[in-house]
Amino acid sequence: MDRQSYNELDQIYRRYAEGLYYYLLHLSGSPSLSEELVQETFYRATISLARFKHQEVKPWLYKIARNTYIDEWRRRKRWKWVPFFERKEMVSPYGIPEVEMVNKENIQELEEILQLLPENYRTIIYLREYEGFSYEDIQEAMDLSEGQVKITLFRARKRMKELGERWRGEKT
Repeated sequence: MDRQSYNELDQIYRRYAEGLYYYLLHLSGSPSLSEELVQETFYRATISLARFKHQEVKPWLYKIARNTYIDEWRRRKRWKWVPFFERKEMVSPYGIPEVEMVNKENIQELEEILQLLPENYRTIIYLREYEGFSYEDIQEAMDLSEGQVKITLFRARKRMKELGERWRGEKT
């Protein structure tokens, strides 16, 4: 790898590693596994640089990250490994404690509902709502047609709403 390629890859890493980490954290629920998967994603990206067709870098990396996660999930599933969900407690030092607690509970509820969704639903919701991907970027990242993106996103949102209603009904 020449010096220019190394510098470009370093810039790409600095720009996208944190976003990929949070995406993989939403999928896996494990901070340590997410860190490993980010490293594996960039390793795979480095290997496939020769086949990179100068597409948009961000969707390309998220596609690699998703495939890396799926490969890891399949590998661990073979060993009947069940991931435990680790939570990173974050409390704002600002604001009203009661409001912060309600916000924290709402976020926790949302994360738990997201974990109940199939991987493709979690991915499409995360890419659209958290990362702000356009439909075209989601198409590229998930290897779907525009129609499939719209249908899958609609179904994912609908399923999430159903789970949320059921979740709230069971809590009362």
